[in-house]
Amino acid sequence: MYQLYSLPGTCAKATQVVLRELQQEFEVIPRDSVADFQAINPVGAVPALETPDSVLTEGAAILLHLLKRHPNQLMPAENSPAFSRAVENMMFANATMHPAYGRLFFLNAQDLTPEIKQQLLESAAREISRLWHVVEQKLERQSGNAIFLGGERYSPADILLTVYSAWGAFFPVDIQIGPKAQRMIAAITELPTFFDQLETQE
Repeated sequence: MYQLYSLPGTCAKATQVVLRELQQEFEVIPRDSVADFQAINPVGAVPALETPDSVLTEGAAILLHLLKRHPNQLMPAENSPAFSRAVENMMFANATMHPAYGRLFFLNAQDLTPEIKQQLLESAAREISRLWHVVEQKLERQSGNAIFLGGERYSPADILLTVYSAWGAFFPVDIQIGPKAQRMIAAITELPTFFDQLETQE
């Protein structure tokens, strides 16, 4: 059984969703309940996943490990062009969109005048909106009735982006998310596997 170190509302939620999609047993351990979490992950960030063999950190690396280890419908066959595109979309979510939202949290923690802080937050929100426009363009290129970056079937990137999309509500900014991306987000949030075990426990 896996042990997932997590915090409510963080990107660790995407790992929970994928674990449920893969029908894997796992225990959620709140990061703050661990006396010395940095002994598990020196960076101090979640998610961290304890496997039978080792402890994995970094969200995208954890997801790729799980998806390679367990049969699933979330990723195309590894030797197909669609697999490379799916990894690209996952990395866009993890390495581009995630840090853009992270800047909001960083700025909000700074000791700045309210006016300057608001200006910086709005600047960060404009960049996030630009990235959501990129997502919108990706979705517009999908064929037929496909509403996900993964096509007619949702992918890890769709799950990651949906988790991140909720973070904008914590800040007094306007983040523009296009209609196709909003439809994708709504579909992911309706998945039974999107239920957040840790948040309901606390």
